[in-house]
Order: sequence, then structure tokens, then C-alpha cells
Amino acid sequence: MKSDRLLSILLLLQTRGRVPAHELAGRLEVSVRTIYRDVESLSAAGVPVYAERGRYGGIELLAGFRTDVTGLTADESRALFVLAAQGAHAALGLDSALGSALRKVMAALPAPHRPAAEEVSRRILVDATRWKSGPHRPVDLGVLQEAVFTDRRLRLRYRHGGDTEPRTYTVDPYGLVAKAGVWYLVADRRGAPRLFRADRVRSARILDEPVRRRPGVELADAWEVLRRRVEERPGGLDVTVRVRRERLDMFLRLHGPSLTGHPEDDGEGEWVTARLSYPAVGAVRQLLGFSDQVEVVAPPEARAELLAAAASVTGLYERGAGQGA
Repeated sequence: MKSDRLLSILLLLQTRGRVPAHELAGRLEVSVRTIYRDVESLSAAGVPVYAERGRYGGIELLAGFRTDVTGLTADESRALFVLAAQGAHAALGLDSALGSALRKVMAALPAPHRPAAEEVSRRILVDATRWKSGPHRPVDLGVLQEAVFTDRRLRLRYRHGGDTEPRTYTVDPYGLVAKAGVWYLVADRRGAPRLFRADRVRSARILDEPVRRRPGVELADAWEVLRRRVEERPGGLDVTVRVRRERLDMFLRLHGPSLTGHPEDDGEGEWVTARLSYPAVGAVRQLLGFSDQVEVVAPPEARAELLAAAASVTGLYERGAGQGA
């Protein structure tokens, strides 16, 4: 919108001083001609802005003119510029809005705090994606986000981790949660809280029916219940393995979802240590395909299970070879 663009120009000029018209045009993704028209509009509205042509020219505000927002401390100013975590805003289609908001905040900061806030944006980077978590299916949050903000029910086609075909659900969404780089839809199904990974949603359709949330329950409440349910799930088995370095990438692609932390890799040696969580001891048989490229370190029952599986496969091979002879 033009009003947003005019405010962005004003705040950029407050922050930067004299700015060439072509640079403003590039930042705001409009033509230079549009920038000059906007400058005329600002001037007509009483803003003391002027343009100087020539090699060192540009657009500038009259010295001493500014808008100001006071009351922010130095630490509060720094904290605002740690908000720009990569990935989350892009997934929600808010990257450009975030950039515009931070420009406005920067221009409105008290002058003594401005350099420190700008330094934070250059020196602190927040990347919420889990290390070596394996590739994820691209996620389109558009429909889910629209349902959340318009308070409408959703019809999902959703594939669970252990299923080959998607199932159909009608749900009542509370909101979206980004955890370690993975987006989740928190919703009720038949009055009970459920968690849906956004990258497993095969299709989503907004229904005409209004959402039916439980009275008094907010997104944070539903998420806390579901988070505890996942983290405190009984019956899991923690397994420690060593993986040959040259097979680590393949191992992470296949077993990334079972990892409970970052692989311990000091950059030296032939082996890398990883820790996984399986629902039952029999699940360690999944590692059999790596042969001698993966070694189970602990617990003893996991080692025994994998050795028994290997012996079984060897026995089948030997019997088959004997019959062929």
C-alpha cells in the first residue's frame, strides 16, 4: 500500500540520512519514478523532504526533523532484533512484513540505542532448524494459517508416519507451532487435542463451519498437553550407536527422525556417535541394513537383538545356499 511505502521511505531517511533514489526504489521494489512521486506526496503532507540531483545527490530530510518513540532500554532494543529467526517468517509469508517492521522500529529507536540494535542484527543469528535432521517435504501453510485466523474447521488428508495412505480428519484448529524447524498444527478432533505435522498434510480444505474449540482452552494450553504426551511417552528405548563417518549422511537421511540429539562428531576419527529413541527393542533391526557400518554400543538388549537378527539372516542365507548346491 502507498501509505506503508511512504512511512518506510520516511523511516529509512531518518535512519540513513541521504539515500539515493535508486537505492530506495530497490529496497521498496518500485520504480525510481514512483519514489519521486512519493517524495512529492510526503512534501505535500508537510514532511520536510527534498531531493538533490547529481553524482552525490539523493533524497534527504531537513536536518533535525524526525519522529521518535522513547521508553525503550538498550537491552529491549537489542531483543527486538533477535526476532528475525530465519524460516518461521518465510513459512508464514511474513518476511517482507518483518523487514518493514524492523526498519520502522530502527528509525523510531532513541539515537543512543540504534547502533547496538543494528549490531545485534549483524552478530546474532537464530536458526531454528535441527542440525542434520534430514530433508523435509516442502510445507505450504497457507490454508492452515487461513483456517487458524478465520476460526474455521478444517478437513485434512493426513498421512501418519507408519501409514502408506493418508487418512481423512475433520479438526478444530487452535493454531500453528514451529518446533526445531518443524511446523505442527494443534487442533481438536472430536473434542480431544491432536498434533498434525504440517509436512504430512497431503491436502487441506477450509469448511464453512465455525471452529468448535473447548471453552477456556488456548493454543498454549493444548500444546502443553500434547508436548508432554510426546516427551513423556512410556516404553521407549534409548539406543547409542557408532556410525562410520563415510556413511553418516545416509544414516541421518534414514534415521534422522529417531535421533534424540546431535551426533557427537569432533571431526576426527573414523566413527561418529549418535543416540536414537525407538518404541521397542525390536525396532533396532532397522539398523541391520548398514551391516558393519553401524555398531550398537548400548543398551545390551539392543546389541543382543541386532546380533540375533544378523544371525537369523545369515542362517537363512546358508540354508538357501545349501539347497542350491
